[in-house]
Amino acid sequence: MTKSDIFAREGRTFPGRTYAEVVLAPAYEQAKVHLLTPMLQIHQAHLVMLAEQGLVSRADAGVVMRAIRSLNLDELAASRYDGSCEDLFFSVERKIIQAAGEVGGSLHLARSRNDLGVAMYRLALRERLQRAIGSALSFLGTVLDLAEEHADTVMLGYTHTQQAQPMTLAHYLIAVHDSVARDVTRLRAAYRTCNRSPLGAAALTTTGFPIDRRRVADLLGFDGVVENAYDAIGGGDYLAEAATAVQVAFLGIGRYVQDLLWWATEEFGAIRVADPYVQTSSIMPQKRNPVSLEHIRALSSSGFGSASTVLQMMHNTPFGDINDTEDDLQPYLWRSVDLADQVFRLFAAVLGTLEVNRDLLLRRARESFATVTELADTLVRAAGLPFRTAHAVTAAVVQRALARGIPVSAIDGALVDEAAQAVIGRPLGLPADVIAEALDPVHFVSIRRLPGGPAPEEARRALAERRRQLAAARTAVDAEASRVQAALAELERLAAALAGE
Repeated sequence: MTKSDIFAREGRTFPGRTYAEVVLAPAYEQAKVHLLTPMLQIHQAHLVMLAEQGLVSRADAGVVMRAIRSLNLDELAASRYDGSCEDLFFSVERKIIQAAGEVGGSLHLARSRNDLGVAMYRLALRERLQRAIGSALSFLGTVLDLAEEHADTVMLGYTHTQQAQPMTLAHYLIAVHDSVARDVTRLRAAYRTCNRSPLGAAALTTTGFPIDRRRVADLLGFDGVVENAYDAIGGGDYLAEAATAVQVAFLGIGRYVQDLLWWATEEFGAIRVADPYVQTSSIMPQKRNPVSLEHIRALSSSGFGSASTVLQMMHNTPFGDINDTEDDLQPYLWRSVDLADQVFRLFAAVLGTLEVNRDLLLRRARESFATVTELADTLVRAAGLPFRTAHAVTAAVVQRALARGIPVSAIDGALVDEAAQAVIGRPLGLPADVIAEALDPVHFVSIRRLPGGPAPEEARRALAERRRQLAAARTAVDAEASRVQAALAELERLAAALAGE
């Protein structure tokens, strides 16, 4: 195809047909949905500040504000990219100038597309992070409720996918809580990094006009400004921090779901997913497929992938104003954070309605050799053996029991003495009740009452402490959301007053 052929197909003026199709039209559609409200909030905050600083007369500012507030949002939402303007920003600016007259051009005084764009991205991300954090906190509350219910539910813990030691379901769930609580800490840190204003940085060097950057930040509910103007425009690490925080959260979710899917099998039989979250087979009427858990796993993997795309698109890009961190990248980050919100909400619903087969879990623990760590410990306490020697004697007991088909409940003093005779050359003569207690999984759990252990009283102490921590986090998150809403309400009041409404 010749150059003339390409021009004949694409046109000789901006935008080229394929460029519009591949880049500009999709960006316009994304901006209408996700960036229009932040754009208009920024317009109003900037204009209020310009009027307060005397850079635009109050009368002119009122004309421009009325033009902004008279925009037909339904018409904008229904509009399609037609090439008459480069993007949604210029389309909105044209409408403002058409409504306000030439003075409408004053709105862009001391401002650039650069700082406006980054501010819009930060506002859009801020809202999503708030939702995801709120859903994660609700999930944590559900986990604590379930753990409280199962502080005495004895079950086997596993290492390397093999039976290891008895614990409780609460012990496992507290571990899940603590891991997700760290996810919340990371998400809140990402929120704090995100919630700073780049406005006033202009293109990358600020402006010679005496604007008030902090006033605009306050009006929009930002915590402050990104001070260095180059950093405000070029520093995309707030995007990477948010992407990384949700990636780590998705990693954890996938691991917890793997356990639940295993526990929900007919063979394992530990839990039953509630009817609203299972589906049947089109051919096998007996099936109860816990597909909600599968979807949580799949969506987590998808969200992880979107977050990975954010990091990949930023890798090895110049440190400055660059399209790689803008319209093409943002939807991947929005999707990953939105999925974190959705997955936490769905997971809370599934987890909060689980049925747990306590009797089966306890019976399985009683039938397991997973208690023999405590038998070794008992040989240390009651017979005065060094632990490594006690370990060797206990291993010999297990080997003999397995070889002879003796269940753990039938291990007695005679078998222990036989093993001790083989290992250390003498019997130990421990009473039968001491051996039976050592092999009881309920006893095993009850004496592990150190901080972080599975003993029910320790679990309840830990749960009470975590409820206090969760309440404090909820209070702080709610206070921040209220602060932002109050700032935006004050912006609305000032904008309405300037418009003479």
